[in-house]
Amino acid sequence: MVRHIILWKLKSDIPADKLDTVKADIKEHLEALPPVIEGLESLLVHTDGLPSSTCDLMLESVLMDKDALKTYKNHPAHVHVADTYVRPNVDVRLCLDFEV
Repeated sequence: MVRHIILWKLKSDIPADKLDTVKADIKEHLEALPPVIEGLESLLVHTDGLPSSTCDLMLESVLMDKDALKTYKNHPAHVHVADTYVRPNVDVRLCLDFEV
C-alpha cells in the first residue's frame, strides 16, 4: 500500500467570500475519484484545519501500490480535477508518498 499526502496553501488573492466554495469544489471533485481510478483505495480532503495550521487543505489517499500511484497521477479524471479545481487556486503544494 502507498499513502499519498498533499498539503496545499491557497492563493492569497482568492476573495474571502469565495474560499469556502473553492475548498468545497476541490474536496467534492477529488473525493469522487476512487470509484473511477483503479487502485485508488481511498481519498479524503481535509478542509477545516485548526487556526494553528499553516496550510489550507490536505489530501490523504491510499493506493494499492506504486503502479497505482502512477496511474492515479496520470489518469485523465485526476488531471481534469487538478487542472480545473486545484492548480488554478493553489500557490504552494507539498507532497509525501510512502509505503505502508
